Amino acid sequence: MADAASQVLLGSGLTILSQPLMYVKVLIQVGYEPLAPTIGRNIFGRQVCQLPGLFCYAQHIASIDGRRGLFTGLTPRLCSGVLGTVVHGKVLQELGPANVQKEGSSSFDRVIKETTREMIARSAATLITHPFHVITLRSMVQFIGRESKYCGLCDSIVTIYREEGILGFFAGLIPRLLGDIISLWLCNSLAYLVNTYALDSGVSTMNEMKSYSQAVTGFFASMLTYPFVLVSNLMAVNNCGLAGGCPPYSPIYSSWIDCWCTLQKEGNMSRGNSLFFRKVPFGKTYCCDLRMLI
Repeated sequence: MADAASQVLLGSGLTILSQPLMYVKVLIQVGYEPLAPTIGRNIFGRQVCQLPGLFCYAQHIASIDGRRGLFTGLTPRLCSGVLGTVVHGKVLQELGPANVQKEGSSSFDRVIKETTREMIARSAATLITHPFHVITLRSMVQFIGRESKYCGLCDSIVTIYREEGILGFFAGLIPRLLGDIISLWLCNSLAYLVNTYALDSGVSTMNEMKSYSQAVTGFFASMLTYPFVLVSNLMAVNNCGLAGGCPPYSPIYSSWIDCWCTLQKEGNMSRGNSLFFRKVPFGKTYCCDLRMLI
């Protein structure tokens, strides 16, 4: 019980600290670019036309809604985090430890068992908390059109149910689940291969090296599966009655596969993945004096 409470408190603290970052990221993902590009230099020292990064974007939001506005959508996100932690822990507890004690069983069998167990727990938590995730995204995106459709948690629940029914709470769920599952299996499989074949078991710092490899493979897996996150977030706000979910910021997608194909055709599969050194997105025009680049 104490461990669960500490996890909830730690997770809530990290959620609060990262809220402005997520807010900016979501607005960039839907294609909202209120600030014109500036002339800067890339990592190779070449002059390029870059979009403002995280801090300039956050300053723009704060100039309109104040610093408190940077925490828009925090309440449903906190609810999602707390509920997700509880559900995840309960499911793991019900499944029991993933011990592989049979004779001849390999360490890879243990990886499969543990990953399957974790996949079930994460999927259950995602399924239960997705309605709060949808409300979080929509409350952020309404900044674009200055709407107030999704302000309170209870009012948002009523609005979604009245306009879209139960399915409205699970908009974008499929790509989110797929991304989580693929990322988990990639991370654990790559970590197993690195720890088994690339690291020397005789090294005194073996445990530290394995923890580092787990972190590196996790980052690599999250980069590969980012398009699923982007598509999920776009589908969660698509055609929901907000300006940010309609043209020109976002086309009306018939399905998440249609959204995926459209982004891939435009070359926007990584939009919002980086909050610094941001290149101008496809199809956008700004009041940027390109003569300064010559």
